[in-house]
Amino acid sequence: MSTEINRPAPGALLRETPIVAVLRAKHASEYAPVIDALVAGGITSIELTLSTAGVFEELPALRARYGIAADVGVGTITTVEEAEAAIAGGAGFIVTPITDTKIVAAAVAAGIPVYPGGMTPTELFVGWKAGATAVKIFPASQVGPGFLRDLRGPFPDIQAVPSGGVGVAEAVEWIRAGALAVSVGGPLLGDAFKGGNLDELTARAKALVAAVAAARNGEKA
Repeated sequence: MSTEINRPAPGALLRETPIVAVLRAKHASEYAPVIDALVAGGITSIELTLSTAGVFEELPALRARYGIAADVGVGTITTVEEAEAAIAGGAGFIVTPITDTKIVAAAVAAGIPVYPGGMTPTELFVGWKAGATAVKIFPASQVGPGFLRDLRGPFPDIQAVPSGGVGVAEAVEWIRAGALAVSVGGPLLGDAFKGGNLDELTARAKALVAAVAAARNGEKA
């Protein structure tokens, strides 16, 4: 007897622009100007990583600051307690580098999109079966877009978001391979948290948005 999975849908902003910007800084108080630059460039799904200090303290203010203009979620979650704290703080989505069905269940119960990480078919299927919005292929740089195509053989319905070492060129190929979205950190952010020019960050964001949109529409680079 089959049971329908209660799977939270991806956020509207991610469906519109399938890019998640992954932010890491010394402290979450540094986030706002960088998020401003990303949103100006059209990237509106923002992952605040728990490898940065102060995320839970700053999260409510950041959610209030951007409202419906940006979807601010929390990543690098490795415990149910962290997931619950993120949900309580208003996180728009949850990202974890591991496959822990209890974390997935906490997000599903709250109706929050959740992206559990894995590398092997077993890990990714476990996360998907538990109710993940999409599975996070991590680190994506170690496998490449062909991995997703092969994964769709036994799991034709699985949705995936590659993360880790994804730059503009890789993002385009992952989208062409059928990824729900791409998760991009260092190649996009560059030196933004080290005094870099934020106008240049906006320009990089615009270029990435355009490249991904073209790939999704089947256009050639």
